[in-house]
Amino acid sequence: MKIGVSFYTFDQQVDYAEAIGQSAKAGYDGVEFVLTESGQLNMKTSDKEILALRKAANDAGMEVCSVGAWNLWEFNLVNDDPTISNYAKDIIKKQIDIAQACGADTILCIPGWVGTPFAPGIVPYDVAYERAQTILKELSSYAEAAKVYIGVENVGNGFLLSPLEMRSFIDEIGSDYMGMYFDLGNILYSAGYPDQWIRILGNRIKKIHFDDFRCDVGGMGGFVDIFEGDVDYEAVMRAIKDIGYDDWATVEFLPNYRRFPYQSIINARYSMDRILEIWEGLE
Repeated sequence: MKIGVSFYTFDQQVDYAEAIGQSAKAGYDGVEFVLTESGQLNMKTSDKEILALRKAANDAGMEVCSVGAWNLWEFNLVNDDPTISNYAKDIIKKQIDIAQACGADTILCIPGWVGTPFAPGIVPYDVAYERAQTILKELSSYAEAAKVYIGVENVGNGFLLSPLEMRSFIDEIGSDYMGMYFDLGNILYSAGYPDQWIRILGNRIKKIHFDDFRCDVGGMGGFVDIFEGDVDYEAVMRAIKDIGYDDWATVEFLPNYRRFPYQSIINARYSMDRILEIWEGLE
């Protein structure tokens, strides 16, 4: 299992050269690039510029493990306005293009939202479900052509709140290139117990975000450093071992370390050593 760091951890305007260098210095094997509207990696970033970012990561001894998108929180994939939903589709296509160019096999997809305190608008749940499936079924052909998985993430979007529902949502799309991007802390934030989700979703899980959440704090302030929260990492790593997952373990935090933003990934790298010790020690 390789250890990556997600650029969701940093400000959207992060300097990629600096973030890549700091991630390599902290001892990571890879980085998750994140698409934005106005940051260094955006909708207008050229193929040449994308390849230069990949080269920077490779030259630092790291791979690009996956590609996320901040701007899918600005443009709801299941919005009533087709102009907005179509732009969200373009974001996902751009993610796939970036992943293919960078040698990554998975993108992180926010499948729209029913409602959330930090993104605008409310969409009826049944409408969101039908729209998201229709759009992602269409995009799965694009993903298959690029040999890149679309990993639907469990996020605080008021949507796909049960592991059984997530499993059905993915299976009903009917594509080998549809799966889940699983986030451990997000499960405690909104939807249950991560080890249960892992066993139910099984090999549909393509990538995993490692983070933590304190339930007694709640809200966005509940996201904390690994081992500071309530994720039962012994149970989680047992479930991961049981389903045979040995892909990337990518740390992700909110960009809360404002004065020393790279301290979060330094701390997390030591925690990941302990987590992999737990995983390797399981029979």
